Amino acid sequence: MKINGNAIRPGNVIEHKGGLWKAVRIQHTQPGKGGAYLQVELRNLRDGSKLNERFRSSETVERARLEQKAYQYLYADGELLTFMDTESYEQVQISTDLMGDETIYLQDGMMVQVEFYEEEPLGVILPEHVTLEVTETEPTVKGQTAASSYKPAMLSNGMRCMVPPFVDVGENIVVATAEGEYVKRAD
Repeated sequence: MKINGNAIRPGNVIEHKGGLWKAVRIQHTQPGKGGAYLQVELRNLRDGSKLNERFRSSETVERARLEQKAYQYLYADGELLTFMDTESYEQVQISTDLMGDETIYLQDGMMVQVEFYEEEPLGVILPEHVTLEVTETEPTVKGQTAASSYKPAMLSNGMRCMVPPFVDVGENIVVATAEGEYVKRAD
């Protein structure tokens, strides 16, 4: 499907220069002289390379149609992640390079959406939130809870996150996968 160059949004996958590229960041730029354009940071879905391109509104690009299907995360084997279709029990492997930093959120048995382009698995869409355990944080100082200050915490998956002062070691918290930020205490 053809779309205007200025209609590209983060997360869109386009066919460009003989490959499939995912828009990571976009920035509208309107120089003092000449027409406005869209500066787009693209990541190749097959080899992970990055590219910065400018698209004007007069240009058209081909937006790729990706099929999404629910899969369950099974395990990591070196640089490959294995996912299973819960209906057909078919397994697919995806390189950790395609997921990038998001691999830190994968948990055994987690349900994800695997994106396919013409039967080729290209990427994984994680759930919006994951529940993680706080393994290390500073103790709460009495009287510090009046201000809206946050303290650093180490989570069970090895990532660092800022949490409110009332969160202690051993508690489960909900973290947003897009930003890597604390959302709330787990129920």
